[in-house]
Amino acid sequence: MIRADIHAHTLYSHGKDTPQAMYAAALDKGLEIFGFTEHCPRPAGFDYRNEYRENLARHLPDYAREVTELKAAPREGKNGLCRVLFGMEMDWLDGQEEFTRAACRAYDFDYLLGSVHFIGHWGFDDNTQKDWAAFSQEECESRYTAYFTAWEAMLRSGLFNVAAHPDLIKIFSVEQFHIWLASPESRALLKRALTALRDSGMSMEISSAGLRKPCCEIYPAPPVLALAAELDLPVSFASDAHSALDVAFGFARLASYAQSFGFKEYTVFEKGRTLRRPL
Repeated sequence: MIRADIHAHTLYSHGKDTPQAMYAAALDKGLEIFGFTEHCPRPAGFDYRNEYRENLARHLPDYAREVTELKAAPREGKNGLCRVLFGMEMDWLDGQEEFTRAACRAYDFDYLLGSVHFIGHWGFDDNTQKDWAAFSQEECESRYTAYFTAWEAMLRSGLFNVAAHPDLIKIFSVEQFHIWLASPESRALLKRALTALRDSGMSMEISSAGLRKPCCEIYPAPPVLALAAELDLPVSFASDAHSALDVAFGFARLASYAQSFGFKEYTVFEKGRTLRRPL
């Protein structure tokens, strides 16, 4: 049973609900650990069409204060006490490692998620299926390779605890992605990146968010999870909730999915401690 959801957003970025409403949902779902991981503000030049950066930067102190207050006063839910962890989702951005390092030190975080949402200055998950449909298979594959090359660099940085939504790049082109995954060269790139993840002491997130997205598939895809199992990687579970309704979304399915590849436990990070829980 999964009792920890370690990836959630609020109305201070592109979520819909307050931290208090998100925590109430975690209590109702019977979670024992709920991690808030609001986005980190990005520097100019790394822009989305639907931009929330200014709102996030303006309200980041509010987010930190409210989550810290929830953490200091945990409440009883359906399965006992539900502890709050204070985290943040950090973007790995081309040429911005010093910016990211400074952001990682901005607050007294329990843990940090590392994510790739940008290839160069292109925020690929802010596009649509129609945008991706215009790409040839070759053009899609060049983007997958660029994504996992950046993802490996992120893993090797040593800055983060959890690699969020590992194959986010498939969000609008899942069929083309699976064609790319089938090649030996792609598997070799993935295996090298996952080996870097293992050697860094990080865990890999298994996320139900993809089930709510156009790809309609858990992050990561079965071939990626099979490689992770082969390397005996630690895993963590997340909904990447953007509303109270998303909290712990699809967790029974995530548990079955992970168990089918032989995973028997999951990992939570708290202030430098690695906590392992049975699945």
